Amino acid sequence: MKIIWILVLVACFNGVCLNGVTTNETTRPPFVNIGALLAYDSTIGKVAKVALQAAVDDVNSDPSVLGGTKLRLLMQNSNNSGFLGIIESLKFMETDTVAIVGPQSSVTAHVISFVANELQVPLLSYSSTDPTLASLQFPYFIMTSRNDLYQMAAIAEIVEYYGWREQPGDDITDLLVKVALSESRILVVHTFSSWGPDVFSVAQHLGMMGPGYVWIATNWLSTHLETNSPLPSDTMDDFQGVLTLRMYTPDSELKRKFISRWSNMTSGTTGYGPNPIGLSTYGLYAYDTVWLLARAINAFLDQGGNISFSGNSRLANLSGERLHLDAMNIFNGGKMLREKILQVNMTGVTGQLKFNPDGNLINPAYEVINVIGSGIRKIGYWSNYSGLSEVPPEKLYSSPPNRSSSSQKLYSAIWPGQTVQTPRGWVFPKQWKTFENWCPESG
Repeated sequence: MKIIWILVLVACFNGVCLNGVTTNETTRPPFVNIGALLAYDSTIGKVAKVALQAAVDDVNSDPSVLGGTKLRLLMQNSNNSGFLGIIESLKFMETDTVAIVGPQSSVTAHVISFVANELQVPLLSYSSTDPTLASLQFPYFIMTSRNDLYQMAAIAEIVEYYGWREQPGDDITDLLVKVALSESRILVVHTFSSWGPDVFSVAQHLGMMGPGYVWIATNWLSTHLETNSPLPSDTMDDFQGVLTLRMYTPDSELKRKFISRWSNMTSGTTGYGPNPIGLSTYGLYAYDTVWLLARAINAFLDQGGNISFSGNSRLANLSGERLHLDAMNIFNGGKMLREKILQVNMTGVTGQLKFNPDGNLINPAYEVINVIGSGIRKIGYWSNYSGLSEVPPEKLYSSPPNRSSSSQKLYSAIWPGQTVQTPRGWVFPKQWKTFENWCPESG
């Protein structure tokens, strides 16, 4: 039985409207309403908020994008609450919104997607990456960044690359206490960035960040480091030797220009303490999501799509209720707009944006990052095309895919305890007499 600890911490946290206006083939509306649902003070949300507004401003300043029509963006703050996220999304449905960028949380996305299906309003999320959302059950949910299936595949191939094989053991729980008592020394931490540092702080306290341990964090850690850098040295100490992933975005002139604008766009804002907000890859994907939606709306209008809404007969009986659910309307052009979104093929700051037949963006890839000292070091890449490599994925796309063991390569890593020797991934279990021996805060 292969034992690899996966710590998964999930929580629910998270003008003039075009009411009833119909356009014809020769007349475009002056405005199209779009919504954005995010948690303003979260690691992802505070970056996305800036990026989304910048994208709308850029689209509206270029009349060639939408032929004179402008996007009217309404952003709502979910305050890290799944419940508030649901309420705010329902408000969008009352204001003749043609699409919603978000929600930020996959937990909230599962609930809102049922509403989106009913009212035919596309949801485009750059951060809700739960693989179960990309299914026939939620046709109006469109993932505009990388599906977590690919991230898990990347981690699995990293584990295989280092030769961490089967280990003996019984079924175990997800508590760090049990981990310390078991043979396994491979831990994968998949959580929200607000919780992740606490996991590593506790692990440091328990002596679980020393030689022999392997810690692999999903891209929450790279996002946390990008957004809040520089972090205090004692916080960075907790991450030493950890491997993490970062969504790969190829270098380009578009990307470089956007990065150069970031400091001006975030002037007056702060990330961690007094530090300015750093640009994470989620910010890049949020920016591109608006452009992708604008391209789709343009194609929708070019082909005679009408911005019109009609009442939902199933909600008519709710008239007079305090929640006013009967005010939510069906977007008559929702199905056509959804099709146009999935047909977009453009180049943005994240690279080529094109969907494959199963609704995922093509060419999924990640950078493999090693946390060292006060920063990070890139030790390679993972792509769905060729697996692990020391060269950027786009350099391999022109050659036949090669997943042989000899072709899988990463640069050397520095592991917990500042050792360069690859941990074997398991040890003989320690015999702890009592829990109090190593956790002074207990009992």
